[in-house]
Amino acid sequence: MLIEDELKAFKARLDPKIGAYFDKVIAEADKEDALVADAIRHSRKLVLSGGKRLRAAFMYYGYLASGGADTEKILEASVSIELIHTFLLAHDDIIDRDDMRHGVTTLHRHYANVGQTFFPKKDTEHFGNAMAIIVGDMLGAFGNDVIFRSDFAPEMKFAALSKLQNIVSFTVIGQARDIYIEYQGKASEREILSMYKNKTAKYTVEGPLHLGALLAGASAELLKEFSAYAIPLGIAFQIQDDILGIFGNAKRLGKPTGSDIQEGKITLLVSRALRDGTKEQKKRIREILALKDKLAEKEIKEFRELIEITGARSGAKQLAEQYIEEGTHSLERARDKMDARAYNFLSSVAEYMMNREY
Repeated sequence: MLIEDELKAFKARLDPKIGAYFDKVIAEADKEDALVADAIRHSRKLVLSGGKRLRAAFMYYGYLASGGADTEKILEASVSIELIHTFLLAHDDIIDRDDMRHGVTTLHRHYANVGQTFFPKKDTEHFGNAMAIIVGDMLGAFGNDVIFRSDFAPEMKFAALSKLQNIVSFTVIGQARDIYIEYQGKASEREILSMYKNKTAKYTVEGPLHLGALLAGASAELLKEFSAYAIPLGIAFQIQDDILGIFGNAKRLGKPTGSDIQEGKITLLVSRALRDGTKEQKKRIREILALKDKLAEKEIKEFRELIEITGARSGAKQLAEQYIEEGTHSLERARDKMDARAYNFLSSVAEYMMNREY
């Protein structure tokens, strides 16, 4: 299975359902408040402007892997995790001060711009942040609503909704630790990997797999098998994203390359460079991270060189590969317990990550 082709095909099936859900809630909002309806329209634009729908795909195949047979029903339910994702991104974009996502202005920036038009003498930055927070909360409620209204047995919906709260809770734990590390300006590799486990692995891979599995009535044993695959794979995914955040292509990322540097993020790469670099290299790394909005292309280039020569990039890449191998071996042990289509998808994701472009 070519995973990029599979995800494109899956996205083509899912996006009309996402659009239809937004059309429904926009029509309802139009009856109540034009401002809220506009916010939901902008959220719709953000969601449908990009994204691979990886979380929804994990949810879908988690259902198939656990013996679920109604593909249309789980496809409808998979809209939920995309709405939860958008809810969390709305808040994350405020934290990271990101103004664009997939070529579209983020919610907080969109409303800051609206504020500048209608009441320029007010604090329009705060207006944008406040609007994005409350609209994000609404999108989170929508994500729960999709599962609540889905056509599954009540006990399965209850299990899935409970899991959804668990996913958000662990994501918050990871995000809180990420913010603390950024302000502290340092962290051990153990602390960073623990944060990656909560912020990315549980949220992007394990959580969605479990959601789909629970809607199919999966056993506790199978859920453990999914976790053994998902956690190492999710950590590897975040390590690779850190590498791409510095060395990747801005167009493919959907946001400017170097934004992690501008935000002063202490990623695994930075932690290793600060651990292994010379005194002069460490000093320069900290100076560049402190530039914030004054960061220029020449400093980004210099930062890349420092990450390379300290061995941080090659070491991080090697660690990501080790995690992928761990997840692959766990998946192989569970192969006979799951649907062949799901196994092919999950193994293809691991293979794609092993060969992912940096």
